[in-house]
Amino acid sequence: MPARPLDGKTALVTGASRGIGRAIAERLAHDGATVALTYARDTAAAADALDHIRSRGGRAFLLHAPLGTHGDAARLWAAYDTAWPEHLADGGVDILVNNAGIGRSAALADLTEEGFDEVFAVNVRAPFFLVQQALPRLRDGGRIINISSGAARIAAPEITAYAATKGALDTFTLNLAKELGPRGITANSVHPGIVDTDVNAAWLRNNPAAQAHAASLAALGRVGDPTDIADVVAFLASHDARWVTGRTIDATGGAAL
Repeated sequence: MPARPLDGKTALVTGASRGIGRAIAERLAHDGATVALTYARDTAAAADALDHIRSRGGRAFLLHAPLGTHGDAARLWAAYDTAWPEHLADGGVDILVNNAGIGRSAALADLTEEGFDEVFAVNVRAPFFLVQQALPRLRDGGRIINISSGAARIAAPEITAYAATKGALDTFTLNLAKELGPRGITANSVHPGIVDTDVNAAWLRNNPAAQAHAASLAALGRVGDPTDIADVVAFLASHDARWVTGRTIDATGGAAL
């Protein structure tokens, strides 16, 4: 078999049971990486994602790792260390993709303090401490890829708190790039736009009017697919992106230009 871009690499993708996270995990496995897929609740979806990767010759394993409470990062890395000890003897990781996130569709006047705390705990605090605790195991020349959102650059008052978390994640990315650059580790953010995932299914799927409106917001004239985002992540994870760091990559199809 010809060499693949990520042969010999180990990746961890949070929130990898469905949607964008699953597409990223599948693509990284296709490119040769051994991929740890984390999930919070949907065991059946996680198992299906794992089976899909393995049925195509990929290497992957599951980690049940809910995020959003104190100690979540330590629990995730402890699970990582024990999940596949014969393969991951040194506990190292080359690619860390912070994809897991939750949204809060509430305007400023309606968002509760509890809702605010929850969205920041999952979308900001968890990636922060996952990276912090990954530093001793993240190999030189590694990759940190944070899945942010086009909402970080487009005013959307109905999701103010969610957008704020993604702005914070972009700032975190910028500082990681500066701090970890001497080790050859890159850090970048990816901004998806409206993507056809289970999260958006209730208002987007089987609704031609909603699909047409969503497509009209993008310069490329369609709704995004999870593979559109996964392909960008695959580039950032590869050797080809070795000279790209501290950047925000817009993957919205040209939304709100």
